[in-house]
Amino acid sequence: MSVPTRDEVLAQRQPSVAEAMRNTGRKSMVNKGLTGASALTVKQSIVPVALVTTLFFMWGFAYGLLDVLNAKFQTALNITAAKAGGLQGAYFGAYFIGPLTYSGWFVRRFGYRWTFILGLLIYAVGALMFWPSAKFESFGGFCGSLFIVGSGLSTLETSANPFIATCGPPRLSEFRLELSQSFQAVGSVVAPLLASRVFFRQTDATDLSKVQWTYVGIAAFVTLLAVVFFFSPIPEVTDADMALQAEQCADLTGYVDKPLRKQYKLFLGTAAQFCYVGAQVAVASQFIRYTEETANVPEHVASDRYAIGQSLFAIGRFAAAGAFMFIKPRIVLAVFMLGIMVFLGAAIGVHGEAGFAMLAMVLFFESCIFPTIFTLAIRGLGRHTKRGSSFIVASVCGGALFPAITGLAADKSNYHTAMAVPLAGMAISCFFAVYCNTVAAKELDGFRDTKIGYADERRGTIIGDANDIETMEQMKRYSVQHEKV
Repeated sequence: MSVPTRDEVLAQRQPSVAEAMRNTGRKSMVNKGLTGASALTVKQSIVPVALVTTLFFMWGFAYGLLDVLNAKFQTALNITAAKAGGLQGAYFGAYFIGPLTYSGWFVRRFGYRWTFILGLLIYAVGALMFWPSAKFESFGGFCGSLFIVGSGLSTLETSANPFIATCGPPRLSEFRLELSQSFQAVGSVVAPLLASRVFFRQTDATDLSKVQWTYVGIAAFVTLLAVVFFFSPIPEVTDADMALQAEQCADLTGYVDKPLRKQYKLFLGTAAQFCYVGAQVAVASQFIRYTEETANVPEHVASDRYAIGQSLFAIGRFAAAGAFMFIKPRIVLAVFMLGIMVFLGAAIGVHGEAGFAMLAMVLFFESCIFPTIFTLAIRGLGRHTKRGSSFIVASVCGGALFPAITGLAADKSNYHTAMAVPLAGMAISCFFAVYCNTVAAKELDGFRDTKIGYADERRGTIIGDANDIETMEQMKRYSVQHEKV
C-alpha cells in the first residue's frame, strides 16, 4: 500500500472548525463568517475599548448608588434588613433572566453594538420609573424599577464583558477587562459620595423626593450614550473569529473544539461567579450597617467609610491590572481570593475601628475577582464564547440570594455574625482558583503566551491575521499534524 501524499491527506481529512466556517460559510446563530477581528492589534482596539469602558462606569455608578439607597430605604420606609435585601433581589434577579433569554439571544443575533444600544435604552426606562416610585414612596415600585435597571445593565454586561475580553490581542484579555472594570469601581466610589453630599444632603431621613431627580438625570445621560453608540463604529467579533483564534493558539494551549456541554471550566467558573457575586453584594449591602454597629458611628459617617472601602476596591482593580502585566492572572486570582478569606474571617471576630478596617480590606481583595473569573472561564471557548459569556453574566444573580440571607442573619443575630454567609460563598468560589492553578494551568498559560495581534517584524504582517496566506497555510499544516485522517 502506497503512502498518501500531502495533497491527498489535505483533500481527505476532516476540515478544522475555523476552515469549516471560512470555506463552507457555516456559522452560528449570528455569525456571518470571519471579520478579521481575531487578530486585532493593540492600536486598533484602543478606541472601541475606551468607548465601551464608559458603560462600565455607568453600571458601577448604579451599583454604588444602590448600596446607599438600601440603607436609606431601611430608615425612610422602616423596613428590616432582610426586606431591604429585596432591592438586591430585584436588581440581580434580572441578571438571571436577561442573559439566558432575550439579551443572550440578542447579542448572538445582532452583535455587540446593537446589544449595547438595547441595554442602554432599557436602563433609561428603568431610571425613569424611579419618578413615580419615589413620589408614592412605594417599596414595590422601587423593586420594580431596579429590576428594569438590572435588565438593562445585565444586557450591557452580556455584551460588554466578552467584547472587552476579545477586542484585542488574546494575551492581554485579563488586563483589558480588569482595566475597564476599574472604571466601574470608580463609578461605585463616586455614587455614594454624591449620594451623601449632594443628592441627600440636608434632607429629612424619610424624604425620598431627590431620588426621582437623580434617576431622571441618569436616564438623560444614558439615552445620550445610546445615541453615541448608534453612530460609533464598533468592530464585530464573531464566533467564527473566536474559533479561529482559539485554534491558532492550539499549539500552546492544547485547544480542541468541544461541544458546549463539555466546557467544564466554563461551568465551574459560572458556579464560582454565582457564589462570589452573591458574597460581594452581601458584604457591600451590609457594609454601612456593619460599620455603624462595630465603630458606633452615625449613618452619614458610615456612608463616608463605605466610600473609603469602595476607593480601596478601585485601587485594587488598578493594582491587579498592573500585576497582570508581570504575574499570571491565575496566580493573582488565587492570592486575592486568599486575602478575601483572611480579612473576612477577621471582620467576623474583630470589633471597633479594627472591624471596619478588616471589612474595608475585603473590598480591596474583592476588586479583581469578577473580571478575572470571567476572562479565565471563557478562555478557549472559541465558537461558544458569546453563549458562554451569557452563562457567566447570568450567574451574577447570586447577588439576589446572598444579601437576603445575610440580612436575615443580621436580624436574628448581629452584622458581625452575618458575615459568615458571604464567607461561605467565598470559600466555594475558591475552588475555581484551585482548578485554574492545577488542571487548567497549561491551557491558561498558553493563551497568555500567544503573540496573536502583534506585528511580525520579519514579514511585516500581523500574527494570526486570517487574511494572511502564510498564516492560513500554517493552520492547514497544523491541522494535518494534529487531526485524525
